[in-house]
Amino acid sequence: MAEIPDVQQAWVVVRRGRPSYALELKTDWPVPKKLEKGEVLVKVQAAALNPLGWKLMRVLPNFLAKRPHVAESDFSGVIVDANGTEFSNGDPVYGWIPTDLQQKTRQGSIQQYLRVPVDYIVPRPPNVTPIQAAGITLTSTTAYLALVTVAKVEAEQTVFINGGSTAVGAYSIQLAKAKGAKVVATASGKNEAFVKSMGADEFIDYTQEPGLVKRLTEHPPSTKYNIIYDAAGLIDPALYCNSAKYLAPNGIFMSTGPIPHTVSFPEVWKGIRTLFAISMPAWLGNVNRKYAIPMVRNNKEYLVEVQKLFAEGKLKPIVDSVYKFEDTLQAYDRILTTRATGKVIVKVDPTVE
Repeated sequence: MAEIPDVQQAWVVVRRGRPSYALELKTDWPVPKKLEKGEVLVKVQAAALNPLGWKLMRVLPNFLAKRPHVAESDFSGVIVDANGTEFSNGDPVYGWIPTDLQQKTRQGSIQQYLRVPVDYIVPRPPNVTPIQAAGITLTSTTAYLALVTVAKVEAEQTVFINGGSTAVGAYSIQLAKAKGAKVVATASGKNEAFVKSMGADEFIDYTQEPGLVKRLTEHPPSTKYNIIYDAAGLIDPALYCNSAKYLAPNGIFMSTGPIPHTVSFPEVWKGIRTLFAISMPAWLGNVNRKYAIPMVRNNKEYLVEVQKLFAEGKLKPIVDSVYKFEDTLQAYDRILTTRATGKVIVKVDPTVE
C-alpha cells in the first residue's frame, strides 16, 4: 500500500453562505494520521452531498458551526490504518461523519483521507460500488429510523411519502414496500417513472392544480393514510395542519425537518408558523395527530441493519449524478436545484469506477 502523505486536498467550509462562497479548496489540509483508540484512517473514494450540508452552510453562523471544517458527511473508501480495530487495512467500507462528530473533529467526507470511529462505518457489500455506497448512510438510516423505529410500519398499512424523488423519499418507499405496506408518493410529473421504479403503488404530481393540500383535502383517500412522511422537509405547515382529512386518527405525521433555505423573513416566518402548529395542543384547536421529526444519530445497529438490506438486494442504491473532485462546486449547483433524483456524488479518488 502506498505511503500515506502528510497533507491532502480537501473542500473546507470557511464561512457562512452559499457553497460557492462558503467553500474553499485547500491543497495543504493535514492528513489526520494521529488516531485515537477505536478510530481508523480511511482513504476516501467518493463522497455524497446532502441538503442538510448546504442548508447549514447558509444558516449557521461560524461560532455555532465551529468552522473551518471539511464539508459533508457521507463517504465510501478503503481503510489504510486499521489501528488495532476489528477492521484490516484494505477493507472497503462506507459510513458517515454526522454533524456533532464533524464539529468535534473538523472531519468531513470531501477530503482524500479522514479519520473516523469504527462505530460510524460498516463493510461495503460486494454488490454495491464505491460510488453507490458513498450516498447510503445518512438518507437510508434516516428513512429506517422514521419508518421502522418511529412509525413502526407494518404490512397492509398505507404510507404517504411527500417528496418521493428525494433520496430519503426513495429509500422510504423501498423500506415501506419491503415491510409489505402500500405506498402513495408525490413528486413532479417528470419524476413519475423514477418514483414508481422505487416501488410506489400510486403517484401524485404535486405540481398539478389545485395543489397537493387542496387536492388531498377536497378528495381524501377512501382509507386514510396510517403514516405521512414529508421527505421534502416542507417549511410550510399546511400539509400537517390539514392532515385530519387524510391521516388516520392513530396515524403519525413525520418530517425530515422544516429547515429554512435562507434567513429571509418569509422563510423564518413560515418556520415560526410550523413550530406553532406542531406545538399547540389539540384542545386549543390544533390537529389531533402526532407530529414527529425523527433526527437520526449514529447507531451502529441501524448501520448494520441497513447494510444487510443492501447486501440482500432489498434496498437499491440511488445515484443522481457523479462529479469530479475539482468540480465539487458544480455538484452543489446540482443539489441546489432541488431536482436531483437520488444522491449527488463527488468522486474523490479519480481511479474509482
